[in-house]
Amino acid sequence: MIVEFVSTLGPWAWWVLGLVLLAVEVMLPGFFFLWFGVAALIIGTSALLFTWPWQFQIVGFAVVSVIAALVGRRFGGVADKPSADPLLNLRGERLVGRSFVLEEPIVEGVGRVRIDDSVWQVRGPDAPAGSRVVVGSGDGPLLRVIPG
Repeated sequence: MIVEFVSTLGPWAWWVLGLVLLAVEVMLPGFFFLWFGVAALIIGTSALLFTWPWQFQIVGFAVVSVIAALVGRRFGGVADKPSADPLLNLRGERLVGRSFVLEEPIVEGVGRVRIDDSVWQVRGPDAPAGSRVVVGSGDGPLLRVIPG
């Protein structure tokens, strides 16, 4: 079926495939299908200019796809520039150094503290409810505190 499609349309099959892949790229996020679409258009153009068997065209498509993806990743990748707010999604780390009052006592190393509208689990030395603690580090939803 694919062989018939390619042989019937000839080089235009690659153009159709390239345009379909570029359309898919427009509808989906990321830059994944873009490189396959570009590779198909390149192979379609070369097949218009030169006569070569469909088997070589498929191998050429695979090779050009890999090259296009590597070039695109090299020059179009996300730059490693520092973020304006590196702790944006690290809420526990943003709380380091701040002081809070224990809502529940720390017993056997575990307690709770209210921060704004939420309650956080804390670990640290035993302390009664109502005592002041300072966040020493954040580990996901768990805060490690010291008396303060």
